[in-house]
Amino acid sequence: MTANNSLVVGIGNEFRRDDGVGLILAERLKARQIPALDVVLHHGEGTGLMALWQGRSLAVVIDAVSSGKPAGALHVIDAVRDSVPPDLILFSSHAFGLAEAVEMARSLDQLPKQLWIVGVEGQDFKHGQELSRDVACALDLALETVLTLITSPRADRAA
Repeated sequence: MTANNSLVVGIGNEFRRDDGVGLILAERLKARQIPALDVVLHHGEGTGLMALWQGRSLAVVIDAVSSGKPAGALHVIDAVRDSVPPDLILFSSHAFGLAEAVEMARSLDQLPKQLWIVGVEGQDFKHGQELSRDVACALDLALETVLTLITSPRADRAA
């Protein structure tokens, strides 16, 4: 791990179609080689996520979600200020996943100064590697959203 204080974590399963969207977006960010930014691909297990963002000033986690909104819709959650909405399903094969990790870190006072969750509404979580059309069409907007989150100063979060 480098000394960078900002982190983007793409989580998901590349073999469950739209569940791979977080991984794809993280790969696109990694290819940009943004200075002072660590980009990590992760399976979504909660204690591993907590370890990754511990001591960070900024962390953005990208994942596929399901809430009943149209496929490709974006959800941007300020996880320092707000809990993960209960109607937002984060796909995970782990009993202790992203939502649980956020709340555990909150209770232990171990959240980063800024923690954002960017959820991309999925449509198809069956076996396969290709994203559904609407999720694939949302990639550019999702990437721009993440770039805005990692480059915009947030004075209200300053130490």
